[in-house]
Amino acid sequence: MPNVKIFIDEAQYGAARDGLAAFLPDMRTSLCSSLSVGNEAFQLAIIPVLGLPDQPQINVELSLLERPDRTRAMVTEVAGQLREQIGLATGQSVAVRIAMLDPKTYVALK
Repeated sequence: MPNVKIFIDEAQYGAARDGLAAFLPDMRTSLCSSLSVGNEAFQLAIIPVLGLPDQPQINVELSLLERPDRTRAMVTEVAGQLREQIGLATGQSVAVRIAMLDPKTYVALK
């Protein structure tokens, strides 16, 4: 159930939008492969925000259900790849944060 929210500073949104939009299908494929989930489990949103100029202009937040194969090292590697790929696609500085959720307490209604 990867849930990805990409927050882009509204001042950079116009310049980053096309590159990021073109990258989204590849990003989903890569994350689904790395995290061993199907496309149907993937949720993605791109959200323009008002931010400060001295912080990364793109902030990616990824929520995942905990699983034994999702070690800290593996998740850190996924975060690094995601930061690099989105940075290349947009030309912006990118921060990535990943939160692991407890599958016993997580609820999703679709």
